[in-house]
Amino acid sequence: MSKTDLKIRLKIELPDGIRLGYGKIDLLRAIDREQSISAAARSMGMSYRRAWMLLEELNRSFAAPVVETRMGGAGRGGASLTGTGMRIIAIYDDAQTRADEALADQLRKLADELADDPSPPTEDGS
Repeated sequence: MSKTDLKIRLKIELPDGIRLGYGKIDLLRAIDREQSISAAARSMGMSYRRAWMLLEELNRSFAAPVVETRMGGAGRGGASLTGTGMRIIAIYDDAQTRADEALADQLRKLADELADDPSPPTEDGS
């Protein structure tokens, strides 16, 4: 990562311990793209079980489900985002854009403080 590649990775804590971050949003995007929970999980290097658990948490957290699944045999099953799921992504993206814009100056200042050639970490992690 270069000094110009600094970015914010937004994690939002909602009431009642509900957390929404880039990982869950990436999963929703993958489901929208793949139209399948298992294919989305594979594309992210995630187990199906982990993806399913995250989706169950999201579906329980919001007033309406974010993903709906379709049962069926070859070619008929799958998953898709609901209107709520699409709105959650849009709201998150807007929040991410606003955070990026609001903190751009601070990120540049942090980048200016970085070493030009940082030494690799040692075995003890320092």
